[in-house]
Amino acid sequence: MNVADSARELYVFARVLDYLGITLFVGGCLFVALLWPNGGNDPRTRRLLAIGWFLGLAGTLAAIAFQAAWVTQQPINLAALQQLLSVQVGRVWFAKALLWVLAMVVLADLLQRREKAARSAAWRVGAGAVALGLLRTAGLTGHAVDAPDKTVAEIAALAHLAGVCAWFGGLVFLLLGVLPRRQPDELATVTPKYSRLAMISVIVIASAGTVLALQLLPSLDVLVTTGYGRLLLIKLAVFAVILGAAQLSKRWVKRRLDFAVVLRGDSATVRPFVYSVAVETVLVVAVLVAASLLVTANPGR
Repeated sequence: MNVADSARELYVFARVLDYLGITLFVGGCLFVALLWPNGGNDPRTRRLLAIGWFLGLAGTLAAIAFQAAWVTQQPINLAALQQLLSVQVGRVWFAKALLWVLAMVVLADLLQRREKAARSAAWRVGAGAVALGLLRTAGLTGHAVDAPDKTVAEIAALAHLAGVCAWFGGLVFLLLGVLPRRQPDELATVTPKYSRLAMISVIVIASAGTVLALQLLPSLDVLVTTGYGRLLLIKLAVFAVILGAAQLSKRWVKRRLDFAVVLRGDSATVRPFVYSVAVETVLVVAVLVAASLLVTANPGR
């Protein structure tokens, strides 16, 4: 295996970290700001946001290094980094790294002021601005910039990733933040709100993903005749399974949530919902891995 092949594999891993980080951090900030401001007082929630920030920054820095080695086909060194940073994609990655530094300010404020920060307009505006920047730069490091209609493709990529962040980030914070507490008032208010947000997110993901695919794929034959197309089909199949698990979660919210609240978060009553959300979370990670592979593949091959 040569330097370029090794660097490409490591670059894919870096993209996985990058996607995990951005979905956790952006999705977590959205979840705390709009659905669960009290989560700012929860140590698990603050820890998850910190993990998301760390994964995002680490993934971005690693992606810069490994893409430099992949593109230049030489070991990571200063010359390779300078060559990458001299082109647009390298400058986008550098801008994204700076945005993660700004995100540290958003995170630090939440860690210090907790719920007070989550409820403040200043924190929400700051978090929203950083999140928009992260989503925008993430889209500019993918295939959207090579699409026939760049504007449409870039907007679709931004919406697609925003939907994933809202859905997956919310899943993780619901699973590891809200549900372990089993507080009746939180179950009664946060869970239905997230259920509605998830439904909107799925619609956005599907719509934007369709637009993006139409922009990137030369023809529908590519879906079955190329490695990129087959990987995209696998991603869609996993997505369909996730939707099935999401339906189970939605059914529980509709039929059993009130009962769980009356029983004050009884563990046996909540457990089926926890299992369903956990399955969704694991499968979405698989989708993120597939997305990382798609970013490094040629849509026409």
